[in-house]
Amino acid sequence: MRYGILKLLKEAGSDYITGVDIGTRFGISRSAVWKHIIELRNEGYDIESSPNKGYRLLPGGELLNPFEIMDGLGTKIAGTEVVYFDEIASTNTHAAKLAADGCAEGTAVVAGTQTHGRGRLGRSWESPKGKGIYLSIILRPPMAPAETPVFTLAAAVAAVRAIYDVTGLRTGIKWPNDIIYEGKKISGILLEMNSEAEMVNWLILGIGVNYSQTESDFPEEIRDRAVSILSASGEGTPWKDAPHGQGSAPGEDLHHVLRGGHDGRAGRLALIRALLRRIDDIYQDILNGKNAGILDEWRKHSVTLGREVRFTLKNTEYTGTAADIIENGSLLVDCSDGVRRELHSGEISIRGIFGYSD
Repeated sequence: MRYGILKLLKEAGSDYITGVDIGTRFGISRSAVWKHIIELRNEGYDIESSPNKGYRLLPGGELLNPFEIMDGLGTKIAGTEVVYFDEIASTNTHAAKLAADGCAEGTAVVAGTQTHGRGRLGRSWESPKGKGIYLSIILRPPMAPAETPVFTLAAAVAAVRAIYDVTGLRTGIKWPNDIIYEGKKISGILLEMNSEAEMVNWLILGIGVNYSQTESDFPEEIRDRAVSILSASGEGTPWKDAPHGQGSAPGEDLHHVLRGGHDGRAGRLALIRALLRRIDDIYQDILNGKNAGILDEWRKHSVTLGREVRFTLKNTEYTGTAADIIENGSLLVDCSDGVRRELHSGEISIRGIFGYSD
């Protein structure tokens, strides 16, 4: 009920709505309306009241909660259900519990901070409160486990699309799914799966985005390799190349738009919604057999292909040129010894990225 009232206040814009009108709309008393207004204020919404005019929602009241994330989202699967926590150990871990309990496909877990955020290869994901996006989505694709590696590539493509939609920043993909801006990591993706021999039970697609961290917010050991959306935007950078209708007029200060208030909540909300929409789009492509197009777009955004890379395989270090990816997500490398090798997973160093310059 209270979110119905909230939606009515949003639709009214700067106009007041009387308690009588709200009560008539929802079939409740004025005192009941007042109780719902108090609940919304307690959640953090700035609602002004006037004895003669009624109520209105003041600007800048966007919050991170299921209603704000889902309202008018328009997706078919991703984000049709959302759970939110101010603090959680790991969104991926909680999503796995929900998936095992039979939650609806598309359920998204969002958190304000993670105490034990996880990244690829057993690493931790730094999750400072209110400064990042921590999102996990549960999918149940009707396919065999061997068909799922495309999700890793697809998630990276969706993240690049979403970041551009909201910010206008052009990011790239470091194999397999790190999102890079000017040589530094701005987002990471963790894909986890539960399956049987011939059937996927569920996939957890976890996405972490560095949103408003400054250099000092990152641990010292990764400061030269990490960047946030706000840092990448730069103070005073004009909003350029962003698609129309993304919340800013041409020439408006991008840093101001993305900050979205004192803690960047509005900007983070916009990016979470964009991520859900783009994941939903690309999931439909996968279900409709459009994997080739996903691989082509991954190649377009790659910062790996055509570059000199270095990797270790069975305790032997190799160098070579990243040549291509294939549908199973593997990276093909033309090594300096004349052999083309197929990398299924693991770490590569790319010349000029993350300290590889020799």
